[in-house]
Amino acid sequence: MFRILGKTNIDFIGMRKYSFVLSSIFILLGLVALISIFLGKAEMGIDFTGGTMVQGNFESAIEISDLRAALGTGGFPEASIQELTTEGVSNSFLIRVKTDQGDASAGSVETVGRITGIIAEAFPGNAFNKDSEHSIGPAVGETLRNQAKWAVILAVLGILIYIWLRFDFRFGIAATIATFHDVLTVLGIFWLLRIEIDLLVITALLTLAGYSLTDSVVVFDRIRENLKLFRKKGDFVTSINASINEVLSRTIITSLTVLFVILTLLFFGGQVLFTFSLALALGVAVGTFSSVFVASPIIVEWESRSPKRFK
Repeated sequence: MFRILGKTNIDFIGMRKYSFVLSSIFILLGLVALISIFLGKAEMGIDFTGGTMVQGNFESAIEISDLRAALGTGGFPEASIQELTTEGVSNSFLIRVKTDQGDASAGSVETVGRITGIIAEAFPGNAFNKDSEHSIGPAVGETLRNQAKWAVILAVLGILIYIWLRFDFRFGIAATIATFHDVLTVLGIFWLLRIEIDLLVITALLTLAGYSLTDSVVVFDRIRENLKLFRKKGDFVTSINASINEVLSRTIITSLTVLFVILTLLFFGGQVLFTFSLALALGVAVGTFSSVFVASPIIVEWESRSPKRFK
């Protein structure tokens, strides 16, 4: 296999204190985001809150600020408006109105009529052609939110059981912590940047969990092989460091290959796939970091507290 790196001898385990500090910051940020989501203070998409989404285009280009002002005056001051630029012309927009915005009819056919009526009145000489509309009731949004929560929990639990059976319990714990680290980090960054979290983001997080697991398993496989070679020497840290260095080139090549595809989606996939692609791009970078600097050092810390096991 093509190697972008020669034989390396980097002391990854020796840097674990610094990586643990950085990872703790990421996890803390993710936990704050998680609490905000449960308290309803995060930017949640209409998939989870309930509401209405209208997509359409004007015959002539308009400023997004003018459209936002018109909807604000018409009773939707907190409407989320996303500009969809086509061939350099700003005439397509995606308008999201949550259930708690406007009046009680939000999320219904009446809301769509109100939105199109406001636009027609504000821009009489510029027709608005509606391409699609989508409505979700608050009860459905709550159901989707609960299902998304359980999807993530069950995915991580499945990872723990799989690694436990494939390797042993400490490897399973390390892989589970690394996966939680990756998911919480991406969630925290989205919360910090006030990017709306919808079903596509949850899909990306579940995909990220699978990628993070795959990356960790590659390192764990080599660790398991090297443990047999280093067992007589009794040097556990050396075996872990050697394992990470041996698969480092493979890990970088895999991550870059995946990133090339995701960045293509991010820059050329359009606004619909933007949050999905961004979550995956961040996740691949964080997942590569965690497989080297989080999962393996956790095994070392576990072993240092029970050295008789290795001997």
